[in-house]
Amino acid sequence: MQAAIQQVDKAQVKAFLLALQDQICAALTAADGKAQFVEDSWQRAEGGGGRSRVLTQGAVFEQAGVNFSHVFGDKMPGSATAHRPELAGRGFEAMGVSLVIHPNNPHVPTSHANVRFFIAEKEGEAPVWWFGGGFDLTPFYPVEADVVHWHQVAKNCCDPFGADVYARYKKWCDEYFYLKHRQETRGVGGLFFDDLNEWGFARSFAFMQSVGEGFCQAYIPIVEARKNTPYGEHERQFQLYRRGRYVEFNLVFDRGTLFGLQSGGRTESILMSMPPLVRWEYGYQPEAGSPEALLYQRYLTPQDWLGLNG
Repeated sequence: MQAAIQQVDKAQVKAFLLALQDQICAALTAADGKAQFVEDSWQRAEGGGGRSRVLTQGAVFEQAGVNFSHVFGDKMPGSATAHRPELAGRGFEAMGVSLVIHPNNPHVPTSHANVRFFIAEKEGEAPVWWFGGGFDLTPFYPVEADVVHWHQVAKNCCDPFGADVYARYKKWCDEYFYLKHRQETRGVGGLFFDDLNEWGFARSFAFMQSVGEGFCQAYIPIVEARKNTPYGEHERQFQLYRRGRYVEFNLVFDRGTLFGLQSGGRTESILMSMPPLVRWEYGYQPEAGSPEALLYQRYLTPQDWLGLNG
């Protein structure tokens, strides 16, 4: 059962999200060492707006986007009511920070994170609210120690909230970021959670904060470890090919993309997740025994990276 509405503090959530956007942009700028984020503030005609920040042509990041949005409207879009039909006919507010990082170096993984808060209200009825979010990693030339670090930080974010939380949201991430038509995961996973309200507002909000603040702890050390690894045109072409999977997932399966487009969100900000360069190749098969083959054999199916199951 949800906590009473008196405990829901939308202003507190918004203040955290704005500060989180600042914090992540500062960390990515420092890691890049060359480029700066350019901010684009925007307003949505139907209600709300946001501030999109994009870094391009950096020393480390080919493109990095970190968006904050706070939008509202008279009724929920179909993508939101499909799995929560009781929300039909309610007004809504949705706020969150979403980011996607596409590095230059194929040895630095692509990464995505978002944290968000929804509240749906209707006169005479109790409001319905929830938190969602997570982060996931998409390497092209994975280093197992990096993947273990990523998942250890994810577990650290979850542990204060229950012994089973990491395993549950890690599994949800593996299942969510799965390309059914390719029969492979998008990457090595991380955390994914949605519709979180059963802990009450304060605890649910604290968990969302833990995940949001955990992103830089998980990602920046990997960037620093791999950003100077030498690479050639072969690795670059494989990176561009694998970026195609990112596009396929975001346009076919991603709830956030569908929600944004169906709710009349700002198209440029929604599609900021797309890589600046990408390619497709018919019938690609990695060479046996190659680093590319290893990605397919080990890293594109769910694994127990922390050895928690014996």
